Amino acid sequence: MKKSILVVSLTSVLLLSGCVISIDDDYDSDNNGTSWAELEEENREKISLLSVGASINSVRRSMGTPDFDELLVKNEQEHRILFYRTQRTKGDGTTTKDECTPIIFLNGELIGFGQTALDAI
Repeated sequence: MKKSILVVSLTSVLLLSGCVISIDDDYDSDNNGTSWAELEEENREKISLLSVGASINSVRRSMGTPDFDELLVKNEQEHRILFYRTQRTKGDGTTTKDECTPIIFLNGELIGFGQTALDAI
């Protein structure tokens, strides 16, 4: 009996030793099978086509749901900042603001995008 258990155990170890489990962190189920690289490229392309004065609603329709959404009221003016993922910094499966491009609106109209535009407000 002990010999058969030993044989089964050794056989299992030998069979499983050739198995490799690959986890590809470039894909995320939230993106419907789209890789992060494809999503980032698509977002960069859409951002490059934005025009100053576009409404926040038209940008949301074009871009989709932002990764982050912030609101700031300063001097009675409403600044809305939408962040969309455009570059990967760490392959940890989590989107952070440093992996996003900010799109800035003043009172509902696009006034700029990118870190320089954000720093200006």
